Amino acid sequence: MRRDIQPNEQAFSSKEVAEKLGIATPTVRKYGQILERNGYEFLKDGDRRIFVQSDIEALIALRDTDKPLDETAKDIVYKQKECLEGLNETEIAISDTYGNLPQDPKRLEEILVILANELAATREINVQLTNDMSQLKTQVSRLQQDHHVISSNIGNSAQKTHAKIEKLTEQQMTHYETLLQQEQQISDFLQKEIQNMRDEQKKEWNSQNVFNKRLEEAIQQPKEKWAWLFSIFGK
Repeated sequence: MRRDIQPNEQAFSSKEVAEKLGIATPTVRKYGQILERNGYEFLKDGDRRIFVQSDIEALIALRDTDKPLDETAKDIVYKQKECLEGLNETEIAISDTYGNLPQDPKRLEEILVILANELAATREINVQLTNDMSQLKTQVSRLQQDHHVISSNIGNSAQKTHAKIEKLTEQQMTHYETLLQQEQQISDFLQKEIQNMRDEQKKEWNSQNVFNKRLEEAIQQPKEKWAWLFSIFGK
């Protein structure tokens, strides 16, 4: 009979133990069968095993062992028997103590006062532990809220930064397109100016050619007249 289970000790099912240990539920059943085969005692509800913390520690020892499972199971069973025998001796000692309670009412009253004071101190410790747990839960809740706020701020900041980058990129593209258009307009203007200069130069060349031709004609005409006159006198 198991006597190492404390009052109000939390119990777990095979599925819950499997989740805690990170193993499959059939593996939990297999480990339980190996332990029972070697003499281990489980708390049971019918045929269903109910696991407490000491049972979970036994399963962890099987999960993490490098030795054969049956050999490790025997070691676990040996430790369990030692623990149960120690509890039996403690129960016997307590029974003897109650059997040897003093018959003197004053002495008995003193013992009861001591027990009452110890019980009050225990209750005070329990209240303090409850308050500490409540404060711890409050701190955890605040930390979770702070984490949520920080995560939200980081997300919002990232979105804003992304939006600014997109806006700057769009502005740069618009500025680049404007500069490109301006460069194209300047290039077109320069090309037109060069073409106009070429046309003007061509006109100047044509005018100069016409002038030179007329000048040559004007110079040639007197020579022809003097040549006719000389020809008359020569006859």
